[in-house]
Amino acid sequence: MAAQLCVALDGSDRDWIVTTARRLGPQVDWLKVGLEAFTAHGPDLVRDICSHGPSVFLDLKLHDIPTTVARAAANCARLGAKLLNVHAGGGRAMMEAAVAGVREVDPSGTTKVIGVTVLTSLDSTALAELGTDHRSEMLVLRWAELARTCGLDGVVASAREAADIRRVCGPDFLIVTPGIRPSWAARDDQRRIVTPAGAVSAGSDILVIGRPITAADDPRAAAADVLSEMKS
Repeated sequence: MAAQLCVALDGSDRDWIVTTARRLGPQVDWLKVGLEAFTAHGPDLVRDICSHGPSVFLDLKLHDIPTTVARAAANCARLGAKLLNVHAGGGRAMMEAAVAGVREVDPSGTTKVIGVTVLTSLDSTALAELGTDHRSEMLVLRWAELARTCGLDGVVASAREAADIRRVCGPDFLIVTPGIRPSWAARDDQRRIVTPAGAVSAGSDILVIGRPITAADDPRAAAADVLSEMKS
């Protein structure tokens, strides 16, 4: 499929979140509701955002014992989210439970479950502090392959690892890429970043972009600039 744009609605102000969803909804493919927004406003916000047109990515990064994650993932699907994620670091049993929970609610497979590999805010230095001697690229690839064997539809990963993931996991494996920064945008707290054009060239399927669009003076114009770069 052609690469798609997902705008991250990262904030705690409900009016701002809903207004931004309404403003950008007709223009983009996905809207992402993350942990900050969800903990501020709960499931009702997700239902509200789902009513604005684009598919919703519910980015809660579930990570718990298998039974709890299975039930939580099923609840995410019931809210109307078409994409949700779990931490691949939770292991095989947890990831398989998440898929089973979602499939009970949506046997058609329309709702996708993806695994979080290594957060784009972490680099090899940060991973060493956490006690792993693997480079971030090696760990991402190992966890992506495990996620595929557990029945997940794809992973969240930096575009820097997208080509290797595609090689190992195949053409239909979904690669969702945060840490996207157009050349005119600030890095903020992301470390492993790429441009929209770079992510598309690397093989990313869904590009997740927040502040470069939502904090712009004209968010719609910023989104249009990103979409133009993706198509180029």
